[in-house]
Amino acid sequence: MARRKQTKGKCIYCSREMTKGGLSKHLQSCKQREAVITAANIGPGKEGTIYHLLIQDNWQGSYWLHLEVSGAATLKDLDSYLRAIWLECCGHMSEFTLGRRDREFSMKSNVGHMFTKGVELLHTYDFGTSSETKIKCIAMRIGKKTTPHPIVLMARNNPPESICADCGKPATMLCLECLYEEEDECTLCDEHAESHPHEDYGEPVPIANSPRMGMCGYIGPADPPY
Repeated sequence: MARRKQTKGKCIYCSREMTKGGLSKHLQSCKQREAVITAANIGPGKEGTIYHLLIQDNWQGSYWLHLEVSGAATLKDLDSYLRAIWLECCGHMSEFTLGRRDREFSMKSNVGHMFTKGVELLHTYDFGTSSETKIKCIAMRIGKKTTPHPIVLMARNNPPESICADCGKPATMLCLECLYEEEDECTLCDEHAESHPHEDYGEPVPIANSPRMGMCGYIGPADPPY
């Protein structure tokens, strides 16, 4: 079986592009990130433990995020961020567990009480058409937050390449009828999306940089909340 091509992404601080594994190492030594941290540490505010979390889709791993999260943030803060950037469609319930629901944790729990280096939790959104996300602590540092927010996006995957099923040009839309009825991830360019014959599930929807694409009522836009 051919090995799945790894998706790449860019460091928010210096724009270097590499795989999620490469970024796990790079972010620990990125000079531009170090400068941002140094500036924050000489500024106002309290010091605390801050966590580097690697977030990735549990099914394919093509979608991923590198986040820096304050230890004082709650699992609810992290849940809200994941909903905004990846998951929210119909207000479904969600949970954090150790393993596959071996132990569920309160949304009020602080990130600092849940993670140490190497610890991995599972986040599940929607218990019908479920989206599962693995969350692993890559590193920790003692210092001050670099923004007023409890979570900072440090890197994310570039949108996976999609081509139009009709012409081979870059695709922008996804046909839900093909996906649901024929189990065919039919992606289309703008031109061929307009002439595509399937309408039972509505018009084709925009492709979003999210593992939730094509599931339930999800239509994006897959933007970070801050």
